[in-house]
Amino acid sequence: MKILVIYASAGAGHQKAAEAIYDGIKKYTKHDAKIVDVLDYTSAKELYRQSYIQMVSKVPWLWAFSFSLIDIPWVQPLVHGVRRVYNTIIGQKLEKFLKTEQFDYMFSTHFMPNEVASSLKARRLIKTKIVSCVTDFDVHKIWIAKNVDRYTVASEWTRDKLKKIGVDENKINVTGIPTNERFSQVFDIVELKKKLNVKPDIFTVLIATGSFGFGPIEEIIKALKGDFQVIVVCGHNKTLFQTLNEKKYDNVIVCGLVNNMHELMAVSDIMVTKPGGLSIAEALVRELPMIFFAPIPGQETNNIQVLKRYGIGFASSNIDDIVAELKSLRSSRDRFMTVLKRTKNLSSPSAVKDIVSLIV
Repeated sequence: MKILVIYASAGAGHQKAAEAIYDGIKKYTKHDAKIVDVLDYTSAKELYRQSYIQMVSKVPWLWAFSFSLIDIPWVQPLVHGVRRVYNTIIGQKLEKFLKTEQFDYMFSTHFMPNEVASSLKARRLIKTKIVSCVTDFDVHKIWIAKNVDRYTVASEWTRDKLKKIGVDENKINVTGIPTNERFSQVFDIVELKKKLNVKPDIFTVLIATGSFGFGPIEEIIKALKGDFQVIVVCGHNKTLFQTLNEKKYDNVIVCGLVNNMHELMAVSDIMVTKPGGLSIAEALVRELPMIFFAPIPGQETNNIQVLKRYGIGFASSNIDDIVAELKSLRSSRDRFMTVLKRTKNLSSPSAVKDIVSLIV
């Protein structure tokens, strides 16, 4: 069979989830698989990416307003109409690609391909089975399209939310968010710490800024005052990377954009992170407790609210509160183990295999 795995390069999470699914298809099946960025098949790639980045970084209130507005039930007919017109204008190349290739299955980790493929199915121009892999713990109505055959979701709460907004329960699989299987890898931690120049026997905090490098990272480091070992992943934020390297804070290891996050998580005791769906899912698989900061209004603030229902994560915009929580978890073994157990309970290390098994 011909399988398409498709994502949008607006934020790293959609891409990482798609790559994990693609790797799983290649590993567990003999199907012909192809992975593509949907924005390569539109006429507005840079506009789409940059408008998203600028909005969430410069005017997050506008993103939050838009995110909430288009989730209101009575607005949905207008939203669907506008999306259809917009996607028709910019997505002609995508429509042609899907009609020409006639894939048997499409695994989508972004909402845009769902709507385009669903419209083609409604007109009987393709027969592709559409599997929508939701990459957050909450789910927005924009993910829903009439002719999607199956949804894979992060948790039972996510499943119940989809049911409430009109998706047939039989179309929903609670698989977890797909993560690269490297996050399940078993390490010799002593040797791995030597390899990464991480000091042994010291409580280690991994600070992950997300791919865009947002957040008050240096302020958190200053507040920790060298009392913890800190690993900072700066992502694409070259200015932050250069600044931290130049200042040489005590017990701080500075990284740029990395491809070994699974190793950095393995040698850490806790992660201070932006609450993106993929970052959370990876930490859950790695059984790494989390503290959340600088959430993007909308999907990331909603992720925090869902995880609260499972007793997972601590969130604050106050740096003193973050430091106090870190000290509390370091000093109380019982409390730390309770948090660790909750993290393990929501972990989905077999998400990729479960998603790939949906191919019939």
